Amino acid sequence: MRTFEGFKKGVNLGGWISQFAKYDETHFNSFITKADIADIASLGFDHVRVPVDYNVLEDEEGNPKDKGFGYLRNCREWCSEYGLNMLIDLHECFGYSFDPLKKDMDRKKFFYDEGLQARFMKLWEEIATRFKDYPDQIAFEPLNEVVLMEVSDAWNEIVTKYVKMMRRIVPDSYLVIGGVCYNSVTSVPLLEFPVDDRIVYNFHCYEPMIFTHQGAYWIEGMPSDFRTGYPKTLEEYKTEGAQIPADINGAVYIDGISEIGEGFFEDIFAPAIKKSEEDNIPLYCGEYGVIDLADGEDRLRWLSDIHAVFNRHGIGRALWNYKEKDFGMQDKSFASIRDRFIEIV
Repeated sequence: MRTFEGFKKGVNLGGWISQFAKYDETHFNSFITKADIADIASLGFDHVRVPVDYNVLEDEEGNPKDKGFGYLRNCREWCSEYGLNMLIDLHECFGYSFDPLKKDMDRKKFFYDEGLQARFMKLWEEIATRFKDYPDQIAFEPLNEVVLMEVSDAWNEIVTKYVKMMRRIVPDSYLVIGGVCYNSVTSVPLLEFPVDDRIVYNFHCYEPMIFTHQGAYWIEGMPSDFRTGYPKTLEEYKTEGAQIPADINGAVYIDGISEIGEGFFEDIFAPAIKKSEEDNIPLYCGEYGVIDLADGEDRLRWLSDIHAVFNRHGIGRALWNYKEKDFGMQDKSFASIRDRFIEIV
């Protein structure tokens, strides 16, 4: 299977110019700095995934904001100095967000609205034009986490147009494209669009969700004091899931799946790996991780299992998350496991 060269081992810069508490230039100028990029490089990572929201890059009328693009430009320059590559991920676009906390968002409209899609393409033309001179350093990800399964065909149509448009501007850059159901690994086989040798299939993995998202405030119905360990049996996770109000559907409910451990990840990745091999397209996990409320030793065991499978199949990845966002590597709760954590990733 082909691999995503230069993007084998990365970390997300979530919470910087995406999913921030409020639009605040002081935050944008201080949350991630050159020192952070130096630290990331020193830990052995080879790239950063940079989520960015549309309202950092364009105003409400869709006009480019040079100051917003400046944050991406600075990050590219810092990465260049420290030998890192960079994946630009449009985390939200005008008219669409995956964010479960934005409860009034119509998560279907964008996929059938030509006006919203035209604005999406216009923003991407701007991003591509500004970074077209760095095909070996910068890759592009059109949109983070398409939520609804029912828009799968519409998403494939949008991606087909996106790839065609981008190839006019960045013919040699990697385009990193995921599927529906929050970019679930099980949705990779549903991706159907013309591919070339600089396309990458993307997925996210937070399985089993009941473990990686225990106590998560953004999951409706999840008790804040709910805790569980790793590993447990499939049946134990199912039993715990039935006892909490939160909807924690996921891979533990797949018939015939292996018990928790490396075999569990082998099984849930298998259809995506098959699709990747058939199409001769690299596979990449753009997000994975465990909430900081989980026990540190359990987090390490989970990471060890998923990394064994990543390594076995040459799957590139970017850990969620470098700083804060409930998954950060810089928080005090992380200090006791940091050295062993870095050794695993």
